[in-house]
Amino acid sequence: MFSSFFSSAPAVDPAAPNFLPVSSLFAPDELHGELEPKDTEWLCATGFVTETQIWYTILEDGTSVMCQVIHSSIGVWYPTIQFTFKVFNPNTGETTWRSVNVSNFVTPPPDLDKRSSQADEFTITHKDAPGTDFPESYTISANLSEDVEISLEVRRPVGAQGFKVGKGPDGGYSYFGPDAAQPEGYVVHRFWPLTTTSGTITVDGTPLAIDGPGMFVHAIQGMRPNLVASRWNFAHFQSTAHGGVSAIQMEFTTTDAYGRKGAGSGYVSVNVGGLVVGGKLAAVTAETKWPDEDEPEETDIVSRAQHLKTAHDEETGYAQPTELRFRWAAPSLLPDAPGQVEGTLTVDVGDPAQPKGLIEKVDVLAEIPTVVKAVVSYVAGTKPYIYQWINPAKLVLTGPDSLLPGLSKGVEVDGFSYNESTFISE
Repeated sequence: MFSSFFSSAPAVDPAAPNFLPVSSLFAPDELHGELEPKDTEWLCATGFVTETQIWYTILEDGTSVMCQVIHSSIGVWYPTIQFTFKVFNPNTGETTWRSVNVSNFVTPPPDLDKRSSQADEFTITHKDAPGTDFPESYTISANLSEDVEISLEVRRPVGAQGFKVGKGPDGGYSYFGPDAAQPEGYVVHRFWPLTTTSGTITVDGTPLAIDGPGMFVHAIQGMRPNLVASRWNFAHFQSTAHGGVSAIQMEFTTTDAYGRKGAGSGYVSVNVGGLVVGGKLAAVTAETKWPDEDEPEETDIVSRAQHLKTAHDEETGYAQPTELRFRWAAPSLLPDAPGQVEGTLTVDVGDPAQPKGLIEKVDVLAEIPTVVKAVVSYVAGTKPYIYQWINPAKLVLTGPDSLLPGLSKGVEVDGFSYNESTFISE
Protein backbone atom coordinates (compact mmCIF):
# COMPACT_ATOMS: atom_id res chain seq x y z
CA MET A 1 0.00 0.00 0.00
CA PHE A 2 3.02 2.28 0.40
CA SER A 3 4.39 1.58 -3.07
CA SER A 4 3.20 4.93 -4.37
CA PHE A 5 5.15 6.75 -1.64
CA PHE A 6 8.36 4.74 -1.49
CA SER A 7 10.02 3.43 -4.62
CA SER A 8 12.52 0.59 -4.65
CA ALA A 9 13.61 1.41 -8.21
CA PRO A 10 17.33 2.08 -8.49
CA ALA A 11 18.42 5.69 -8.84
CA VAL A 12 19.02 6.80 -12.41
CA ASP A 13 22.48 8.07 -13.26
CA PRO A 14 21.93 11.74 -14.21
CA ALA A 15 24.46 11.27 -17.02
CA ALA A 16 22.66 8.22 -18.43
CA PRO A 17 20.93 8.51 -21.82
CA ASN A 18 17.40 9.86 -21.46
CA PHE A 19 16.49 10.01 -25.15
CA LEU A 20 16.24 7.04 -27.52
CA PRO A 21 15.78 8.23 -31.12
CA VAL A 22 14.03 5.97 -33.61
CA SER A 23 16.74 6.90 -36.10
CA SER A 24 19.32 5.03 -33.95
CA LEU A 25 17.21 2.11 -32.70
CA PHE A 26 17.15 0.05 -35.89
CA ALA A 27 19.81 -1.45 -38.15
CA PRO A 28 20.03 -0.08 -41.70
CA ASP A 29 18.30 -3.17 -43.11
CA GLU A 30 15.45 -2.77 -40.61
CA LEU A 31 14.56 0.87 -41.30
CA HIS A 32 11.68 0.00 -43.60
CA GLY A 33 8.74 -0.88 -41.37
CA GLU A 34 5.58 -1.79 -43.26
CA LEU A 35 2.42 -0.32 -41.79
CA GLU A 36 -0.13 -2.58 -40.17
CA PRO A 37 -3.81 -1.57 -39.95
CA LYS A 38 -3.48 -0.65 -36.26
CA ASP A 39 -0.66 1.80 -37.03
CA THR A 40 -3.09 4.31 -38.52
CA GLU A 41 -5.88 3.73 -36.03
CA TRP A 42 -6.73 6.61 -33.71
CA LEU A 43 -5.09 6.04 -30.32
CA CYS A 44 -7.03 8.74 -28.43
CA ALA A 45 -4.78 8.28 -25.40
CA THR A 46 -5.28 9.99 -22.06
CA GLY A 47 -2.65 12.06 -20.28
CA PHE A 48 -0.91 14.78 -22.28
CA VAL A 49 -1.05 13.48 -25.84
CA THR A 50 -1.44 15.34 -29.13
CA GLU A 51 -2.45 13.14 -32.04
CA THR A 52 -3.01 14.25 -35.60
CA GLN A 53 -3.80 12.98 -39.08
CA ILE A 54 -2.93 15.26 -42.01
CA TRP A 55 -3.69 14.92 -45.71
CA TYR A 56 -1.55 17.14 -47.98
CA THR A 57 -2.21 17.73 -51.69
CA ILE A 58 -0.48 19.88 -54.32
CA LEU A 59 -2.44 20.87 -57.43
CA GLU A 60 -1.03 21.29 -60.93
CA ASP A 61 -0.68 25.08 -60.52
CA GLY A 62 1.15 24.72 -57.18
CA THR A 63 -1.87 25.34 -54.96
CA SER A 64 -1.38 23.73 -51.55
CA VAL A 65 -4.28 21.93 -49.86
CA MET A 66 -4.22 20.63 -46.28
CA CYS A 67 -6.88 18.87 -44.20
CA GLN A 68 -6.01 18.01 -40.59
CA VAL A 69 -7.71 16.46 -37.58
CA ILE A 70 -6.08 17.13 -34.19
CA HIS A 71 -6.97 15.24 -31.01
CA SER A 72 -5.54 16.97 -27.91
CA SER A 73 -5.72 15.25 -24.51
CA ILE A 74 -4.78 17.24 -21.43
CA GLY A 75 -4.73 15.21 -18.23
CA VAL A 76 -8.21 14.60 -16.85
CA TRP A 77 -9.92 17.19 -19.05
CA TYR A 78 -12.13 16.12 -21.91
CA PRO A 79 -10.08 16.10 -25.14
CA THR A 80 -10.33 18.89 -27.68
CA ILE A 81 -10.73 17.85 -31.32
CA GLN A 82 -10.12 20.31 -34.17
CA PHE A 83 -10.57 20.08 -37.92
CA THR A 84 -8.19 22.47 -39.67
CA PHE A 85 -8.29 23.20 -43.37
CA LYS A 86 -6.11 25.45 -45.53
CA VAL A 87 -5.87 26.17 -49.25
CA PHE A 88 -3.16 28.50 -50.56
CA ASN A 89 -2.83 29.57 -54.17
CA PRO A 90 0.71 30.94 -54.70
CA ASN A 91 -0.27 32.52 -58.01
CA THR A 92 -2.90 34.80 -56.48
CA GLY A 93 -1.64 34.85 -52.88
CA GLU A 94 -5.15 33.90 -51.73
CA THR A 95 -5.55 31.78 -48.60
CA THR A 96 -8.69 30.04 -47.40
CA TRP A 97 -8.40 28.80 -43.82
CA ARG A 98 -10.75 27.36 -41.23
CA SER A 99 -10.14 25.77 -37.83
CA VAL A 100 -13.17 24.38 -36.04
CA ASN A 101 -13.51 22.73 -32.64
CA VAL A 102 -15.79 19.84 -33.55
CA SER A 103 -18.59 18.24 -31.54
CA ASN A 104 -19.42 14.59 -30.83
CA PHE A 105 -16.18 13.12 -32.18
CA VAL A 106 -16.39 9.33 -32.54
CA THR A 107 -13.90 6.65 -33.52
CA PRO A 108 -14.67 4.09 -34.70
CA PRO A 109 -17.94 5.02 -36.37
CA PRO A 110 -20.54 2.24 -36.57
CA ASP A 111 -19.38 -0.81 -38.59
CA LEU A 112 -15.90 0.64 -39.18
CA ASP A 113 -12.52 0.44 -37.41
CA LYS A 114 -10.53 3.20 -35.73
CA ARG A 115 -8.88 4.28 -38.97
CA SER A 116 -12.17 6.09 -39.59
CA SER A 117 -13.70 8.90 -37.54
CA GLN A 118 -16.60 11.27 -37.55
CA ALA A 119 -18.06 14.30 -35.79
CA ASP A 120 -21.01 16.60 -36.37
CA GLU A 121 -18.86 18.61 -38.77
CA PHE A 122 -17.06 15.86 -40.73
CA THR A 123 -16.90 12.21 -41.73
CA ILE A 124 -13.60 10.52 -42.61
CA THR A 125 -13.86 6.92 -43.81
CA HIS A 126 -10.94 4.57 -44.44
CA LYS A 127 -11.53 1.91 -47.09
CA ASP A 128 -9.56 -1.18 -48.07
CA ALA A 129 -9.53 -2.42 -51.67
CA PRO A 130 -6.99 -5.28 -51.75
CA GLY A 131 -5.81 -6.49 -55.12
CA THR A 132 -6.43 -3.14 -56.85
CA ASP A 133 -4.17 -0.33 -58.05
CA PHE A 134 -5.24 1.71 -54.99
CA PRO A 135 -5.54 -0.72 -52.06
CA GLU A 136 -6.32 1.97 -49.45
CA SER A 137 -8.18 5.24 -49.45
CA TYR A 138 -9.83 7.89 -47.29
CA THR A 139 -12.99 9.78 -48.13
CA ILE A 140 -13.22 13.17 -46.41
CA SER A 141 -16.52 15.02 -46.20
CA ALA A 142 -16.75 18.18 -44.12
CA ASN A 143 -18.95 21.22 -43.62
CA LEU A 144 -16.81 23.53 -41.52
CA SER A 145 -19.04 26.58 -41.85
CA GLU A 146 -21.88 27.80 -44.00
CA ASP A 147 -19.43 28.82 -46.72
CA VAL A 148 -16.96 25.88 -46.80
CA GLU A 149 -17.75 22.35 -48.02
CA ILE A 150 -15.12 19.63 -48.56
CA SER A 151 -15.59 16.40 -50.53
CA LEU A 152 -12.36 14.52 -51.24
CA GLU A 153 -11.08 11.03 -51.96
CA VAL A 154 -7.43 10.35 -51.06
CA ARG A 155 -6.00 7.13 -52.50
CA ARG A 156 -2.68 5.37 -51.94
CA PRO A 157 -1.10 3.77 -55.04
CA VAL A 158 -0.23 0.10 -54.61
CA GLY A 159 3.51 0.65 -55.21
CA ALA A 160 3.83 3.42 -52.61
CA GLN A 161 3.35 1.39 -49.46
CA GLY A 162 2.79 3.13 -46.17
CA PHE A 163 5.79 2.99 -43.85
CA LYS A 164 7.22 3.77 -40.46
CA VAL A 165 10.90 3.76 -39.52
CA GLY A 166 11.66 0.39 -37.97
CA LYS A 167 9.99 -2.98 -38.12
CA GLY A 168 7.58 -4.31 -35.51
CA PRO A 169 5.43 -2.68 -32.84
CA ASP A 170 8.19 -0.29 -31.74
CA GLY A 171 8.67 0.98 -35.28
CA GLY A 172 8.29 4.74 -35.60
CA TYR A 173 8.80 5.51 -31.90
CA SER A 174 11.39 7.81 -30.31
CA TYR A 175 11.34 7.58 -26.51
CA PHE A 176 12.01 10.25 -23.88
CA GLY A 177 13.36 9.20 -20.48
CA PRO A 178 15.91 6.57 -19.44
CA ASP A 179 13.54 3.58 -19.79
CA ALA A 180 11.81 2.88 -23.13
CA ALA A 181 9.50 0.42 -21.37
CA GLN A 182 8.20 3.24 -19.15
CA PRO A 183 8.94 6.40 -21.11
CA GLU A 184 8.34 9.93 -19.95
CA GLY A 185 7.07 10.65 -23.45
CA TYR A 186 7.33 9.60 -27.07
CA VAL A 187 7.02 10.75 -30.68
CA VAL A 188 5.82 8.52 -33.53
CA HIS A 189 5.18 9.09 -37.25
CA ARG A 190 3.53 6.85 -39.86
CA PHE A 191 3.40 7.85 -43.53
CA TRP A 192 1.70 7.29 -46.84
CA PRO A 193 4.51 8.81 -48.92
CA LEU A 194 2.44 9.28 -52.08
CA THR A 195 -1.30 9.79 -52.53
CA THR A 196 -3.61 10.97 -55.29
CA THR A 197 -6.46 13.25 -54.27
CA SER A 198 -9.59 14.06 -56.23
CA GLY A 199 -12.80 15.88 -55.40
CA THR A 200 -14.12 19.37 -54.80
CA ILE A 201 -13.74 22.11 -52.21
CA THR A 202 -16.48 24.72 -52.35
CA VAL A 203 -15.88 28.15 -50.81
CA ASP A 204 -18.59 30.83 -50.90
CA GLY A 205 -20.45 28.81 -53.51
CA THR A 206 -17.42 28.61 -55.84
CA PRO A 207 -16.11 25.06 -56.45
CA LEU A 208 -12.39 24.31 -56.68
CA ALA A 209 -11.57 21.07 -58.47
CA ILE A 210 -8.99 19.04 -56.54
CA ASP A 211 -6.73 16.71 -58.50
CA GLY A 212 -3.11 16.15 -57.55
CA PRO A 213 -0.49 14.16 -55.68
CA GLY A 214 0.25 14.44 -51.99
CA MET A 215 0.99 12.53 -48.81
CA PHE A 216 -0.61 11.48 -45.54
CA VAL A 217 0.91 11.38 -42.04
CA HIS A 218 -0.37 10.09 -38.71
CA ALA A 219 1.70 11.57 -35.88
CA ILE A 220 1.52 11.40 -32.09
CA GLN A 221 3.38 13.42 -29.45
CA GLY A 222 3.04 11.67 -26.10
CA MET A 223 4.30 14.58 -24.02
CA ARG A 224 3.85 18.34 -23.70
CA PRO A 225 4.89 19.80 -27.08
CA ASN A 226 7.25 22.33 -25.48
CA LEU A 227 9.19 19.42 -23.92
CA VAL A 228 9.30 17.30 -27.09
CA ALA A 229 11.23 19.59 -29.39
CA SER A 230 12.88 22.97 -29.82
CA ARG A 231 12.74 22.84 -33.64
CA TRP A 232 10.96 20.98 -36.47
CA ASN A 233 11.67 20.77 -40.20
CA PHE A 234 9.32 19.19 -42.73
CA ALA A 235 9.41 18.76 -46.50
CA HIS A 236 7.25 17.03 -49.02
CA PHE A 237 8.12 17.27 -52.70
CA GLN A 238 5.61 16.03 -55.26
CA SER A 239 5.80 15.52 -59.01
CA THR A 240 3.62 13.62 -61.46
CA ALA A 241 6.66 13.02 -63.72
CA HIS A 242 8.09 9.52 -64.24
CA GLY A 243 4.99 7.79 -62.92
CA GLY A 244 5.02 9.72 -59.65
CA VAL A 245 7.94 11.05 -57.60
CA SER A 246 7.70 11.97 -53.94
CA ALA A 247 10.31 12.95 -51.36
CA ILE A 248 9.22 13.41 -47.76
CA GLN A 249 11.17 14.23 -44.63
CA MET A 250 10.34 15.01 -41.01
CA GLU A 251 12.93 16.21 -38.49
CA PHE A 252 12.72 17.33 -34.90
CA THR A 253 15.42 18.57 -32.53
CA THR A 254 15.06 17.88 -28.82
CA THR A 255 15.31 20.48 -26.11
CA ASP A 256 18.50 20.58 -24.05
CA ALA A 257 16.86 18.35 -21.42
CA TYR A 258 17.02 15.15 -23.50
CA GLY A 259 20.14 13.55 -24.97
CA ARG A 260 22.50 10.61 -24.61
CA LYS A 261 24.14 11.97 -21.46
CA GLY A 262 21.04 13.14 -19.65
CA ALA A 263 19.85 16.69 -19.11
CA GLY A 264 22.16 19.26 -20.69
CA SER A 265 23.21 16.95 -23.54
CA GLY A 266 20.22 17.65 -25.77
CA TYR A 267 19.57 19.35 -29.08
CA VAL A 268 19.61 15.95 -30.76
CA SER A 269 18.12 15.95 -34.26
CA VAL A 270 16.03 12.99 -35.40
CA ASN A 271 15.31 12.82 -39.12
CA VAL A 272 13.12 10.29 -40.96
CA GLY A 273 12.13 10.24 -44.60
CA GLY A 274 11.33 8.34 -47.75
CA LEU A 275 11.66 8.47 -51.54
CA VAL A 276 9.08 7.32 -54.07
CA VAL A 277 10.37 6.92 -57.65
CA GLY A 278 8.24 5.73 -60.54
CA GLY A 279 5.28 5.38 -58.18
CA LYS A 280 7.16 2.89 -55.99
CA LEU A 281 8.57 3.32 -52.49
CA ALA A 282 12.28 3.13 -53.29
CA ALA A 283 14.00 4.12 -50.03
CA VAL A 284 13.37 4.79 -46.35
CA THR A 285 15.89 6.98 -44.54
CA ALA A 286 16.64 7.82 -40.92
CA GLU A 287 19.58 9.58 -39.29
CA THR A 288 20.48 10.99 -35.88
CA LYS A 289 22.57 14.14 -35.49
CA TRP A 290 24.24 14.21 -32.09
CA PRO A 291 25.41 17.68 -30.99
CA ASP A 292 28.88 16.42 -30.02
CA GLU A 293 29.56 14.66 -33.35
CA ASP A 294 30.17 15.84 -36.89
CA GLU A 295 28.05 14.15 -39.54
CA PRO A 296 30.06 12.33 -42.20
CA GLU A 297 29.62 13.88 -45.62
CA GLU A 298 29.06 10.50 -47.26
CA THR A 299 27.50 7.44 -45.62
CA ASP A 300 25.14 4.67 -46.70
CA ILE A 301 22.13 6.20 -44.93
CA VAL A 302 21.53 9.96 -45.18
CA SER A 303 18.46 11.82 -43.92
CA ARG A 304 19.20 15.50 -43.37
CA ALA A 305 17.55 18.91 -43.31
CA GLN A 306 19.84 21.95 -43.42
CA HIS A 307 19.26 25.68 -43.20
CA LEU A 308 21.95 26.72 -45.69
CA LYS A 309 21.29 30.43 -45.24
CA THR A 310 19.33 32.34 -42.61
CA ALA A 311 18.16 35.87 -41.91
CA HIS A 312 16.89 37.49 -38.72
CA ASP A 313 13.13 37.96 -38.76
CA GLU A 314 12.21 40.94 -36.61
CA GLU A 315 8.56 39.88 -36.52
CA THR A 316 9.24 36.51 -34.86
CA GLY A 317 12.71 37.04 -33.39
CA TYR A 318 14.07 33.89 -35.05
CA ALA A 319 16.78 33.30 -37.63
CA GLN A 320 14.47 32.01 -40.35
CA PRO A 321 15.95 29.94 -43.16
CA THR A 322 16.20 31.62 -46.55
CA GLU A 323 17.58 28.55 -48.31
CA LEU A 324 16.94 24.94 -47.28
CA ARG A 325 18.49 21.69 -48.41
CA PHE A 326 17.15 18.19 -47.82
CA ARG A 327 19.11 15.02 -48.55
CA TRP A 328 18.10 11.37 -48.74
CA ALA A 329 20.26 8.28 -49.33
CA ALA A 330 19.63 4.59 -48.68
CA PRO A 331 19.80 1.21 -50.39
CA SER A 332 16.93 0.53 -52.78
CA LEU A 333 13.99 -1.38 -51.32
CA LEU A 334 13.12 -2.88 -54.70
CA PRO A 335 14.55 -6.34 -55.41
CA ASP A 336 14.49 -5.75 -59.17
CA ALA A 337 16.38 -2.45 -58.82
CA PRO A 338 19.28 -3.01 -56.38
CA GLY A 339 21.69 -0.21 -55.58
CA GLN A 340 21.92 3.09 -53.74
CA VAL A 341 19.12 5.65 -54.19
CA GLU A 342 19.86 9.31 -53.42
CA GLY A 343 17.96 12.56 -53.59
CA THR A 344 18.77 16.23 -52.99
CA LEU A 345 16.25 19.06 -52.77
CA THR A 346 17.32 22.72 -52.46
CA VAL A 347 14.64 25.37 -51.93
CA ASP A 348 14.99 29.16 -51.95
CA VAL A 349 12.26 30.60 -49.69
CA GLY A 350 13.44 34.22 -49.72
CA ASP A 351 14.06 36.46 -46.73
CA PRO A 352 11.64 38.24 -44.35
CA ALA A 353 11.55 41.32 -46.58
CA GLN A 354 11.09 39.40 -49.85
CA PRO A 355 9.67 35.95 -49.12
CA LYS A 356 9.16 33.35 -51.84
CA GLY A 357 6.12 31.12 -51.64
CA LEU A 358 5.36 32.06 -48.04
CA ILE A 359 1.95 30.69 -47.08
CA GLU A 360 1.92 31.93 -43.50
CA LYS A 361 3.88 32.46 -40.33
CA VAL A 362 1.67 30.57 -37.91
CA ASP A 363 1.57 31.95 -34.37
CA VAL A 364 1.25 28.60 -32.56
CA LEU A 365 -0.06 30.04 -29.30
CA ALA A 366 -2.87 31.74 -31.18
CA GLU A 367 -3.86 28.46 -32.84
CA ILE A 368 -3.80 25.86 -30.06
CA PRO A 369 -6.85 25.34 -27.83
CA THR A 370 -7.05 27.51 -24.71
CA VAL A 371 -7.01 24.50 -22.41
CA VAL A 372 -3.75 23.30 -24.00
CA LYS A 373 -2.22 26.75 -23.76
CA ALA A 374 -3.02 26.84 -20.03
CA VAL A 375 -0.76 23.87 -19.23
CA VAL A 376 2.04 24.45 -21.73
CA SER A 377 4.67 26.82 -20.41
CA TYR A 378 6.99 28.44 -22.92
CA VAL A 379 10.10 30.39 -22.00
CA ALA A 380 9.20 33.99 -21.24
CA GLY A 381 9.71 36.18 -24.27
CA THR A 382 9.64 33.36 -26.81
CA LYS A 383 6.76 32.64 -29.14
CA PRO A 384 6.53 29.44 -31.16
CA TYR A 385 6.12 30.00 -34.90
CA ILE A 386 5.66 27.75 -37.91
CA TYR A 387 6.87 29.04 -41.28
CA GLN A 388 5.01 27.45 -44.21
CA TRP A 389 6.08 27.73 -47.87
CA ILE A 390 5.17 26.22 -51.26
CA ASN A 391 7.53 26.69 -54.21
CA PRO A 392 8.45 25.17 -57.57
CA ALA A 393 11.51 23.00 -57.03
CA LYS A 394 13.83 20.44 -58.58
CA LEU A 395 14.61 17.13 -56.92
CA VAL A 396 17.94 15.67 -58.09
CA LEU A 397 17.85 11.87 -58.02
CA THR A 398 20.49 9.22 -58.62
CA GLY A 399 20.13 5.45 -58.46
CA PRO A 400 20.01 2.28 -60.54
CA ASP A 401 18.83 2.56 -64.14
CA SER A 402 16.54 -0.40 -63.51
CA LEU A 403 14.52 1.91 -61.24
CA LEU A 404 14.35 4.75 -63.77
CA PRO A 405 16.14 4.99 -67.14
CA GLY A 406 19.16 7.30 -66.92
CA LEU A 407 19.03 7.47 -63.11
CA SER A 408 22.64 6.35 -62.71
CA LYS A 409 23.77 9.61 -64.32
CA GLY A 410 21.30 11.72 -62.35
CA VAL A 411 17.80 12.93 -63.16
CA GLU A 412 16.30 16.33 -62.33
CA VAL A 413 12.61 16.10 -61.49
CA ASP A 414 10.46 19.24 -61.68
CA GLY A 415 7.73 19.56 -59.08
CA PHE A 416 6.61 21.52 -56.04
CA SER A 417 8.01 21.52 -52.53
CA TYR A 418 5.91 22.23 -49.44
CA ASN A 419 8.10 23.14 -46.46
CA GLU A 420 7.67 23.94 -42.80
CA SER A 421 10.23 25.20 -40.30
CA THR A 422 9.01 25.39 -36.73
CA PHE A 423 10.69 27.33 -33.93
CA ILE A 424 9.47 26.51 -30.43
CA SER A 425 12.30 27.72 -28.21
CA GLU A 426 15.78 29.13 -28.44
